[in-house]
Amino acid sequence: MVKKAQRQTSAEKVPMFGTRNAESAYVSYDPEELSPQKHGFYTMNNAKVPGRLLAGDHKILTASYNEFNAIPVDLDLTDQPTHPPRSEQKTIAQAVSVSGPGTFAGKSTTTITFEPTEREGWWLDRTDQPDSLPIRVAIDNVWTTGSIVSNIVLRAGNPHNYVRMVEHIIALRMGVDVDNLLIKIDAGDPPLFNRGSMDLIDALERAGRRTLPGRIKHVTVKEPVTLCWPHGQFVTLAPHSGTVPKLIVDAAVNFPNAIGQQRIVFPVNYENTHTGAQARTNTPYAKMLYCKTIGKIFADVRNLGYTDKNILIAKKTEYHNQPRLMHKNKSLEAVWHRGVLDLLAAIALIPDARFVGNITSYKAGHRLDCDLVTQLYLNDLLKEI
Repeated sequence: MVKKAQRQTSAEKVPMFGTRNAESAYVSYDPEELSPQKHGFYTMNNAKVPGRLLAGDHKILTASYNEFNAIPVDLDLTDQPTHPPRSEQKTIAQAVSVSGPGTFAGKSTTTITFEPTEREGWWLDRTDQPDSLPIRVAIDNVWTTGSIVSNIVLRAGNPHNYVRMVEHIIALRMGVDVDNLLIKIDAGDPPLFNRGSMDLIDALERAGRRTLPGRIKHVTVKEPVTLCWPHGQFVTLAPHSGTVPKLIVDAAVNFPNAIGQQRIVFPVNYENTHTGAQARTNTPYAKMLYCKTIGKIFADVRNLGYTDKNILIAKKTEYHNQPRLMHKNKSLEAVWHRGVLDLLAAIALIPDARFVGNITSYKAGHRLDCDLVTQLYLNDLLKEI
């Protein structure tokens, strides 16, 4: 289902590249004065600031950053440890399979089989396309990010050799200790699960691990960079600092319904990947009604496998179904889904290494995420550490 657009930002009353000071007045800043602070984030007066703007409007970005900085952090996990340091690559020890109803063809069943491989990276192999090569999980294989349903579609070779809605699979690459993996799938339509991506996490746990001789590489950005869109959606990447490779995410959402404003800060590690994997995608109640009525005239909508068990449905002031991931009587399911299963999926499209550094995301989605990763290569912005 289509996620409802998050709240738009007015950029009428703030100066270019403003940020709040202690008195909540808007002030400008000089990018030359910025320095990395706690956990490597680029801040000024205890507020986040953008990096070099790769695309977008400076005025809109300023307003959106001011709005972002005003959102309180619901859950700050930055003191948690990151991944245990390791230098050698790993794959799984044995093949494991998991099945579920199709995402776009809910009456069918799709099976995913994880298999060990010494080939570097994560690969998708359509077993029903025997004459096609596996699709590498990489930014240059992104075909589209969807229209009716927002999702990442990867394709290589002939137009039938694609896999839709890959984000909830490939995002796990950033949070588990599996560097090389062959993902066999018997259709281009991945399975839906009532537990988010936990069925996939459980399968990878059952598979065990095998160490490989290859070396793990880490990359980061050469400088802080930002991509901003007209409604104030932005993602900023900032360089890694320190001696231990780590990736810190500061993600916020802002919906005009029961989801409202949510913000979490967390290091990417197995524990937080496990938490985020429980989060379902979300949709407004009106969109759900549309899909059950008028939308049935469209095949992509009529055959969707979404139910009130595998998707979070938000009305104006309350949830239609039971939300998950409660913290202090507030559900953070939407922002956990955004921070782990959506945002990290795009970062997983950096194929030759594990990205480390800092990510700040506000109101963004798959297309902006993928566009930013593309810009990293177009502007030669990555460096190995």
